[in-house]
Amino acid sequence: MRPSSLAVTVVASLLLAGCSWTTHAPGSPASPMSKVAAEVTSNKAVTKILVFMVENHSLDQMSTQMPFTRTLAHRFGYATGYHAITHPSLPNYLAITSGSTHGIQDDAPPASHAVAGPSVFGQALALGRSAKLYAEGMPRNCSTVDGGSDYAVRHNPWTYHREERAACHRYDVPMTQMASDVAAGRLPNAGMVIPDLCHDAHDCTLESADRWLRHEVTQVMSGPDWKSGRLVLVITADEDEHNQDNRVLTVVAHPSLHRRVVDRSLTHYSVSKAYSQILGAAPLAAAATAPSLLNAFGIEPGH
Repeated sequence: MRPSSLAVTVVASLLLAGCSWTTHAPGSPASPMSKVAAEVTSNKAVTKILVFMVENHSLDQMSTQMPFTRTLAHRFGYATGYHAITHPSLPNYLAITSGSTHGIQDDAPPASHAVAGPSVFGQALALGRSAKLYAEGMPRNCSTVDGGSDYAVRHNPWTYHREERAACHRYDVPMTQMASDVAAGRLPNAGMVIPDLCHDAHDCTLESADRWLRHEVTQVMSGPDWKSGRLVLVITADEDEHNQDNRVLTVVAHPSLHRRVVDRSLTHYSVSKAYSQILGAAPLAAAATAPSLLNAFGIEPGH
């Protein structure tokens, strides 16, 4: 069951009411979004993370062309010194979900790349926790080839972990399943959302991607995982457009955050580390020595 359209509209309207980059001084009247945040319980342990991906745009582009995402950034938190690892797409996705690029330097499909070692999704399942990747337009679970409705397998990192293929076939699912998980409070401990090639801004504009994020993120914020304070949301881009030293806008949203701006150096390995910290597991590969996204934003994992 999807959250009511009225609830989605109300929360979206409140989010967009404060879309200016200008922040309020201490003691100034609370914004409408502050009132929404006050209605959720933010003192629960953070046990779930859901990462939304955008494609091929820099910090400046995302900041100026994505008003909803900009609103989230300034209401909750964002990083100004966050960099992707490399180019092109695939090794960046693998860096986020396994702490390594595995030496891959192209976007070839899983048939060309047998990735060894665990992903954060496999790590979650091995610990008895939950994991799920939601891929928009994917024609079937864990599809290892392009197809469906603008589905690109190079943006679906779990499909590359052959040792986890059985789990991938069960928990790497079309995005049509996400709404019911949101409504029931069943979002996974380790989650990722992969838009199709239009809604991730690869083939369409950042404005269209932002409208899509407005609908999906607002829907997540209407669900019990967000309202309980268990869930932290991350929005980031796989890479920039080769014009800003691979610096991308990364938004971190949790009810406990209020206009948090982090300028320390962070990377995709910092998100990989966040996954493992929330799971109560050792960070994978290069994530072990990366600065923690959660620590940078003052978020305590609950695992």
